[in-house]
Amino acid sequence: MRKYLATALFAVLPLGFFLANGSSEASARDRGFLSNIFSKRKGPKCEAPCAEPAKAQEPKKETPKPEVKPEPKKTEPVSSSTPPAGFVNLFNGKDFGNWWGFGTSDPRKFKALPPAEQAKIKEANMKDILAHWKVEGNEIVNDGKGLYLTTEKEFADYELHLEYKMLPKGDSGVYLKYTPQVQIWDFLDKEKFKLGADKGSGGLWNNSPGTPGKDPLVLADKPFGEWNKFRIIQVGARTTIYLNDKLVVDNAILENFFDRKMPLLYKGAIQLQTHGSEIRWKNIFIKELSPDEANKHLAGKGNTGFESIFDGKTLKGWTGSSDNYEVVDNSIQCKKGKGGVLYTEKKYSDFVVRLEFMVPPGGNNGLAIRYPGGNKDSAYIGMTELQVLDNEDAKYAKLDARQYHGSSYGMAAAHRGYLRAPNTWNYQEVTVKGSTIKVELNGNIILDTDLSKITDYMAKTPHPGKDLKEGHFGFAGHSDPVRFRNLQIKPIVAK
Repeated sequence: MRKYLATALFAVLPLGFFLANGSSEASARDRGFLSNIFSKRKGPKCEAPCAEPAKAQEPKKETPKPEVKPEPKKTEPVSSSTPPAGFVNLFNGKDFGNWWGFGTSDPRKFKALPPAEQAKIKEANMKDILAHWKVEGNEIVNDGKGLYLTTEKEFADYELHLEYKMLPKGDSGVYLKYTPQVQIWDFLDKEKFKLGADKGSGGLWNNSPGTPGKDPLVLADKPFGEWNKFRIIQVGARTTIYLNDKLVVDNAILENFFDRKMPLLYKGAIQLQTHGSEIRWKNIFIKELSPDEANKHLAGKGNTGFESIFDGKTLKGWTGSSDNYEVVDNSIQCKKGKGGVLYTEKKYSDFVVRLEFMVPPGGNNGLAIRYPGGNKDSAYIGMTELQVLDNEDAKYAKLDARQYHGSSYGMAAAHRGYLRAPNTWNYQEVTVKGSTIKVELNGNIILDTDLSKITDYMAKTPHPGKDLKEGHFGFAGHSDPVRFRNLQIKPIVAK
């Protein structure tokens, strides 16, 4: 049957059909079958030229269809690792070349070690870092163990940006100037609710209970699996934190965990702290703030209720030795070689005063607190004189500790090391309340004392005015061209 069917097909269809179609569409099996048919077919041998076989019809040309490109896969936007203008990247994108390992340890003790011993500790600690930290793309990953990744460089005043992503049960943080810590933790971990985890991340968890900044102002954490972003502004010990663009800490003092009576170091490293579970970090950018930027930031915080006591042009509202002072570039300056006390016409009892000052090399002046008026030395007849001094000048190397900048002259010594270089503007805030005085220099509390408790006086010279309850505010003079500007006072009204 198959033989007759093939013969019939052959008789009806032209040979070109088989050749054309067999070469393009027939399966290998069918091509073999047709070949057998052709080899077995018998017929007379052509003596004359045989007729040309019919030409196969060319297939119709189809109009090409336009190419349809597949829809691109939708992906989450990739975060740029390019720092914003003015910022630098603390991570080089490949290794830990500008980092080392350090734990929760008093940096002052480490800095007191001989350089050779410091280097030995750093080398050993780096082995721990490499065991628990790694680089994946533009991310730094920690396994939840080991020492904390610590910057080689130390910073004074700065704005820090960074992003992190943590797994459940994690407990991490950011150390500022070696100090714990901006808290990062699992805000859903009920076991830690008693510690404050339910309030969220971003607080200064190691601050004393009830102090500003201890707990975040709002819950700002994102769900697990998403990146969180910190923006941290650090000026002295003053800390302002935004978590995911929400303000969680507003200009709070970061307490010195290692000695709460001492301010933080003037400069210190940034540490990425971790334990509990894996955490990832990326886009770690920093901008160091200039003195003017730092001063502007401090002046913009908590300024409600302050009144200006200097118009920037004249000495209107001031009295005393006004002939020995002049207005220079919107500041009050003591004339070189002149002195005497320049003080406000108005008297104050309890108050907060804010100001900026610039000391020339070797310069000396002072803030007269509750000064009774006249021309006598404000250090003795007033409540006190708060020293204004270029601490680092060689001629002052052997002073009594109670004579350096910020000290209650001859009575209480201020912490040193927080004054900026000569001819640079410093920012200072002084709070006078009852018998207590607090001095904050460039965001660092350098004096916090109660003069009623002072019994030991320098050179055993009494200070009869220290118990005054009211007086003028002014400048002590001392013949050097020290300058003061942006003077504001806020009276403290008794509740």
